[in-house]
Amino acid sequence: MKTLFDETTINPMKLKNRIIRSATWEGLAGSDGHLTDRLFKVYETLAQGGVGLIITGGTYFTPDSTTLPGMPGIYSDSLIDDYRRFTNMVHGSGCPIIMQLAYSGKGGEMWTPASPTRNDIKLIVKAFGEGADRAKAAGFDGVQIHAAHGYFLSQFLDPQKNIRQDEYGGVIENRARIILEIYDEIRNKTGSDFNIFIKINGTDAGDEVAGFNSCRYTCLELASRGINAIEISGGADELKNCMNHPYPESIFRNYAARIAAEVKVPIILVGFNRTPAVMEEILNTSAIEYFSLSRPLLREPNLVNKWRNDSNSEAECISCNACFRTDGNMCVFV
Repeated sequence: MKTLFDETTINPMKLKNRIIRSATWEGLAGSDGHLTDRLFKVYETLAQGGVGLIITGGTYFTPDSTTLPGMPGIYSDSLIDDYRRFTNMVHGSGCPIIMQLAYSGKGGEMWTPASPTRNDIKLIVKAFGEGADRAKAAGFDGVQIHAAHGYFLSQFLDPQKNIRQDEYGGVIENRARIILEIYDEIRNKTGSDFNIFIKINGTDAGDEVAGFNSCRYTCLELASRGINAIEISGGADELKNCMNHPYPESIFRNYAARIAAEVKVPIILVGFNRTPAVMEEILNTSAIEYFSLSRPLLREPNLVNKWRNDSNSEAECISCNACFRTDGNMCVFV
């Protein structure tokens, strides 16, 4: 029987358990994308709290692509030394760390698939590779491509939002093209020993069938290319309206299980993971191998250590969303 606290490896990163801190916006970096003491402290506490792997909040990798306040940046080699100190601190607690690379637009404007020219897309693809290369130089164990939650890359997969008439729009082979090109660019820049993950919607509220089919095609293509792990999430509207789901927690389990049954790649399930017993049941009745969460760790950074000592203990997070504050993403009850 598999358990949440099995030790596992992902290319060849060692994880002390199957619980992952999922990416979330912290809003605590400097205005120039540099790391701050407050951000260091957040990750130091997370690393000591027992998670098997940390995925950072979305990080911007071109100087003009920050769209949320307080986003960390990896757009210049001058940032690498800060991150080396950062990754050394996290690794010192026995925890690997993945940097999420996120692209939403330019100059504070949220882009849609219609926004970039073909040349813009080439530059974005190249910049993803450069950002990943800097992350590797800074000591990260890998990067995650953010292609979920209705942001720029997620919209390319949505036939209702992607109205392009060129090789990046229309049929799914075209709509997924930018993501596959980004993966190939990162892999070419960083080599086979560097982890590449993706976060992708298993479905979208607008069209469940089309959303899942887009996810399935993209995951199968990425698996054939050698991606190291896939995190399955869902549309932002669904995350806000979780009561519409057949499960009160681990809400995207059906989509993740269907993908996990078809790809020989570790699948990470995110979305209201709250109870160890529920996660272990999913672990042993599907091919899903990992579980990620973020908001419960805002309230209890030591939650995984608590679960290790008492698997029947409940997470204190009540999913109220009051943690999304202008002064940073922090639980109001702490």
